[in-house]
Amino acid sequence: MPKKIAILHTSFVFVSVEPVINDLIAELVPDAEVIHFVDSDVLATVNREQGISPESEARMKHLAQAAEAAGADIIFSACSSLGPAVTAAAQSVRTPVVKIDEAMALRAAGEGARIGVLATVPTTLGPTSDLIEAKAAEIGRSVTLERRLCEGAFSALMSGDRDKHDAIVVEQAADLADKVDLIVLAQASMSRLAGVLQEKTHLTVLSSPRIGVEYLARRVAELPA
Repeated sequence: MPKKIAILHTSFVFVSVEPVINDLIAELVPDAEVIHFVDSDVLATVNREQGISPESEARMKHLAQAAEAAGADIIFSACSSLGPAVTAAAQSVRTPVVKIDEAMALRAAGEGARIGVLATVPTTLGPTSDLIEAKAAEIGRSVTLERRLCEGAFSALMSGDRDKHDAIVVEQAADLADKVDLIVLAQASMSRLAGVLQEKTHLTVLSSPRIGVEYLARRVAELPA
């Protein structure tokens, strides 16, 4: 019996703009049934309010609860900006919840000492940085974070201008490179650029989709038959 994976989305990026998550699940968990739950306004709300309000947290809980009601065996959150809200949502359901950036944060904490966190949405910088620091504390490592926002990149992507998005991210990564020994791409929507950035900066560049879906695949394999 195929396992049912519910993906929680906070924008249409991974539904209609970037197919990377669907492609990776098809590759790494090919027998799974995938269902999508989208609140296309909650990320915009968090950005507008510059933080996660109780109302936005409640919206993530509703998404998780809808996924559980639909019979999901496991829930995969595709959004890094609402990490704390996803933590709260996970406590409101019995179905296991996996964050897209959880495994990436652990790897970054284990491999880097001076870690650059590159984001295209301002509200992602804090949650991603906090997650890396939490994972570092779990494994007893001390890390220093350098946060960098790629202003204007996400709005360019959402308007269909990938070239402008990519140019902004590449410029910021190049500027960050001499200050850190590892770069984390805070949003999965930046993942296409990981190889290019690694080549330009000569640093390890981590992005969440593949690492996150590999972790998801391991969790799916551990589910009871």
